[in-house]
Amino acid sequence: MARVEVRGISKLFGEVRAVDNVDLETVEGEFLVLLGPSGCGKTTLLRMIAGIEEPTAGDILIEEQVVTNLPPRTRNIAMVFQSYALYPHMTVYRNIAFPLRTRGVDKATIKEKVEWAAGMFGIERLLDRKPRQLSGGERQRVALARAMVREPSVFLLDEPLSNLDAILRASAREELRQFQKRVGVTTIYVTHDQVEAMGLGDRIVVMRKGKIRQVGTPMEIYHWPADTFVATFVGSPPMNLLGVGDILTGFRPETFLPAELMTGVGDVVTYPFEVTWTEYLGAERLVYGNVGETSHARHVVSRLPGSVTLAIDTGKTYSFAVPRRDLRFFDRESGLRTDRGPA
Repeated sequence: MARVEVRGISKLFGEVRAVDNVDLETVEGEFLVLLGPSGCGKTTLLRMIAGIEEPTAGDILIEEQVVTNLPPRTRNIAMVFQSYALYPHMTVYRNIAFPLRTRGVDKATIKEKVEWAAGMFGIERLLDRKPRQLSGGERQRVALARAMVREPSVFLLDEPLSNLDAILRASAREELRQFQKRVGVTTIYVTHDQVEAMGLGDRIVVMRKGKIRQVGTPMEIYHWPADTFVATFVGSPPMNLLGVGDILTGFRPETFLPAELMTGVGDVVTYPFEVTWTEYLGAERLVYGNVGETSHARHVVSRLPGSVTLAIDTGKTYSFAVPRRDLRFFDRESGLRTDRGPA
């Protein structure tokens, strides 16, 4: 296990500041997820940690050693790319063995390590096949096995599940998390998928325009977003935001429920909710509509669990409420969360 630290890292591509003065430190053995929209700098940051990109400014430390100017092969890291980057002319065995062969490891040790890595990912029966004979999930496992056979101190993953279909992606996510827990290697994972981030990460780093907006556990990121960007980027549907003066009031859709269901939950804030559309999704209903006076109405969403069977009709107005403890407040100008509610 190793600790990774970046100090004041920036990366410029001409006039574009892809990564802007980022400070970040992992905990040994943790699964850290870099989350953000396309172009936010998360992959560039990962590639600088790997040594594939050179920082414009700042330093990178692995195991308390400055590695900023060292080549990738000396950093004891392993990286898995979105494309998997398997050698098509090689068998699975030779793909997994390749990093060891380039280091001059003897054949007996290579065989032992390849069989160990293949067994870890359940691909022993595939060792004689070539990548074109494998499914997407099998290729992903081969890429992971090839990375792990080196026994790296840091594992870097750049959206390795994005090429899989939805069902396979969910099972691969579970397998990957169990694997990381088992081997305990410090892992940094890049994704734009908030479900992956919430399901995999011990901590999540939310990025936008080259800067870090918040670092925290999935629970902290979801329930206590640092600003309006995090509030609306994490969560599907995103957090509702209502403007009152210079303060925005936010609440998650699942906390916004018919007032008649709020008996016994304590202090609540009630809103007239004009329903404009409903979506039935099996386990839940999403109810879309507006709150407030007609001239200043704000669009909001309620997420109702399948156990709530109340009839809700489009075009009608209902009394919906939010527990006061679930309200979050943000400064309208800066977007930052504040403890000060509207006047």
